Amino acid sequence: MHGTEFAELNAFVAVAERSSFARAAAQLGVVPSTISQIIRTLEERLGVRLLNRTTRSVSLTDAGERLLARIRPAIMELGAAVEDLNEFRNIPTGTLRLSVSTGAAHIVLAPIVKDFLAAHPAISLDITTDNRQSDIASGRFDAGIRVGRFVAKDMQIVRASAPSRLMAVASPDYLQRNPPIRVPQDLQHHNCIRFRGNDQISTWEFARGKRTLHLSVNGTLVTNNMELVLRAVLDGVGVGYTIESYVAAELAQQRLVPLLTDWSPQHQSYYLYYSGRRQLPVPLKAFIAFLRQRRKA
Repeated sequence: MHGTEFAELNAFVAVAERSSFARAAAQLGVVPSTISQIIRTLEERLGVRLLNRTTRSVSLTDAGERLLARIRPAIMELGAAVEDLNEFRNIPTGTLRLSVSTGAAHIVLAPIVKDFLAAHPAISLDITTDNRQSDIASGRFDAGIRVGRFVAKDMQIVRASAPSRLMAVASPDYLQRNPPIRVPQDLQHHNCIRFRGNDQISTWEFARGKRTLHLSVNGTLVTNNMELVLRAVLDGVGVGYTIESYVAAELAQQRLVPLLTDWSPQHQSYYLYYSGRRQLPVPLKAFIAFLRQRRKA
């Protein structure tokens, strides 16, 4: 196989896995027009259409499905073979590809990215934020970080954060302008900022002793972006519901007020998870060691 043929097939796999020329281009470090030209050249050389293209979507043809099934394992194996050469280097080198939830990005990664990259200057981090339960294998990720209950049972795990609490929060300004909140049911008379995850608007969970409540609240803002939830709460738009560790800085600065703390249920830790079916890439080994060392500190 010539080098150009491998590049064409690698580009095809990237587009097929992401159903997007733009996302594939970002993954491979080229512009989308280059990816498009590579795929056209591949289709012309093979004499068959591999992808259906519209202005809004990219999908595989039957021929594309068959080609992807045959070559993806080989492409992944070649990447793993190159990655294995890291074992012969004194300094860990390579790219660590992570699929993480927005909460994990904020709580787990944001505080440690600087220190990890400083400790391992030859490693690059490629982080994709996705609140769905992504398949790290099909997405060609080395590992993921999500709440423990969302991790598949066949995955290897490393705890990446301490447990925290789920709680309602509001700004001092909002609380001064609105009725007091003494029990969870009072929230049904407030403007609550709702979060949509996995295409469903989340209910708010409260627990005290053996009693558990799941409230469907109302409000004028719904979003799937937790940063927007936080900003709206800080601006006094309404009451938010989040993980305590996500807003730890704002609580410490008294920019937010915790509500119903005696009703705040415990939230599971975040975990790094990965498949144990293949040899661990060296960058992932370095990251696991880094997480464990930070936990001891």
